[in-house]
Amino acid sequence: MATVELTEPTFAETIEGNDLVILDFWAEWCGPCKAYGPVYERVSEEFPDVVFGKIDTEDQQGLAGMFGIRSIPTTIAFKEGIGVFMQPGALPEDALRDLVEKLKELDMDEVRAEMEAKEGDGE
Repeated sequence: MATVELTEPTFAETIEGNDLVILDFWAEWCGPCKAYGPVYERVSEEFPDVVFGKIDTEDQQGLAGMFGIRSIPTTIAFKEGIGVFMQPGALPEDALRDLVEKLKELDMDEVRAEMEAKEGDGE
């Protein structure tokens, strides 16, 4: 699957309706974003079962604000509706590919258990 443009109206549905979603927050004027775009696109074509979304921070300022995006590009990943990865800066192609492989193997039962344990500690 090639990349898909995400907007506020399609965001929640995309995150909730897919097992693994990788997001690229970018802007047209951003040099590093322009360099990262083709890398992101190539890796997206290797994983047809993963949704690779692109969010234009100029056009979708609400979404950028919701995630506290301070620098672009920023890559964020959701698995089973839970945010599991966030990193500013362009990822090298091999690193992005490795990230997708690791996320596919991530045990979400363990992640949920860790989240519950942290919530318990905080109260």
